Amino acid sequence: MNLHLHNTYTRTKELFEPIDPASVRMYVCGPTVYDDIHIGNARPLVVFDVLARLLRHRYGKDAVTYARNITDVDDKIIDRALENGEGIDVLTARTAANFHVAAAEIGCLPPDVEPRATDHIPQMIAMIEDLIAKGNAYAAEGHVLFNVPSMPDYGKLSGRNRDEMIAGARVEVAPYKQDPSDFVLWKPSTDDQPGWDSPWGKGRPGWHLECSAMSKEHLGASFDIHGGGVDLVFPHHENEIAQSRCAHPDESFARYWVHNGYLMSEGEKMSKSLGNFYTVSDLLKEFPGEALRLALLKTHYRQPLDFTKDGVREARQELNRFYRALALDPDGAGDVGAIPTVVLDGLSDDLNTPLALTGVHAAADAVFAAEKEGDAAGLMVAIASLRAAGSLLGLLEHDPHVWFQGDGDEAIDALIEERNAARADKDFARADEIRDELDAQGIVLEDGAGGTTWRREN
Repeated sequence: MNLHLHNTYTRTKELFEPIDPASVRMYVCGPTVYDDIHIGNARPLVVFDVLARLLRHRYGKDAVTYARNITDVDDKIIDRALENGEGIDVLTARTAANFHVAAAEIGCLPPDVEPRATDHIPQMIAMIEDLIAKGNAYAAEGHVLFNVPSMPDYGKLSGRNRDEMIAGARVEVAPYKQDPSDFVLWKPSTDDQPGWDSPWGKGRPGWHLECSAMSKEHLGASFDIHGGGVDLVFPHHENEIAQSRCAHPDESFARYWVHNGYLMSEGEKMSKSLGNFYTVSDLLKEFPGEALRLALLKTHYRQPLDFTKDGVREARQELNRFYRALALDPDGAGDVGAIPTVVLDGLSDDLNTPLALTGVHAAADAVFAAEKEGDAAGLMVAIASLRAAGSLLGLLEHDPHVWFQGDGDEAIDALIEERNAARADKDFARADEIRDELDAQGIVLEDGAGGTTWRREN
């Protein structure tokens, strides 16, 4: 099945046809590193990780370049560093490191390119100079602003009219602006703010400009896919289009615009005051990262998602079932087989992960059926197919025994030893008491000829 993606720019689901099948390029807006990411930030990480995996499967690993930036100069960073009483470099280094840990824990592979804004200031200045020369930008009082009326089709991505755009951008109608909708490309910096020398004085880039310059540097003036959350459609992505197409009028910039939907938390907008604001690092103290990932994938990426802890618990139970199927491999060889058709077709139809997941469940069903029938050869084929299905979704990449037991738990092992001793002394009441105690913690014991083993069920 051919790959189809919903293009925000055209508001239709389109056949994906890369500019060059030997060099498929995707840019996704990454984090502004002033704080740890929350579960809403995790959704696009997982969505576009799956898309990158799918593209590599279809076109070859070496034919895909996935770029995801880090914004390490921004007013939010300046304000948070001041609030914390720490240096900006210290803040951004810590939060970027935490981001990488969180992304890995939820099963996201590193992007092929991870540009940082502060490493691309010369490219940003050059783009601004080009826009001024073409009449699309102007300098005023140490600022440089993009002249929105100079681009006739500005607003096509978001579909907003002029009044909506001005209101939605929350722009400060400064006296130096030629038009209320004009936005900043360069702003002046005080001595205590990060800044770089430029033709317009010491300053720093506007957020929108950063992505235009970084995508151009690493993917070219035209590339295939630009992704991010739907909250970025306006003004961020709208402004990226304006800058990039005016700077390079003979290029298309991004051909397909892909956006994931909003995320709610426990039925409401996330808010610290409501107690439903979940950082990924906090959730990882309670749940395995793979359960968070599956919980995010169970809703189609373009639909609103209501993230709940109960939903993560359900996802974990589903993963327990999948791993029980993988544990039936007597040798633990880890062979990967053919991807089930329903999984590949589901993802090829605008990343329909709910449909793809039905294929993962069907693959697990096939494993249990083969085991029940005593079909050893069929069992191995089914297990290999289950592994392949999971891999394309970034799931089932742990050893089953590690999944159920984690890194081990000395307290649990000690209780099992105490239970074994109680059984040897025929103190069955104490043995049952220990089993019940562990069961209440989600620990299931299995007594066999080789001794007692355990696994986590929640």
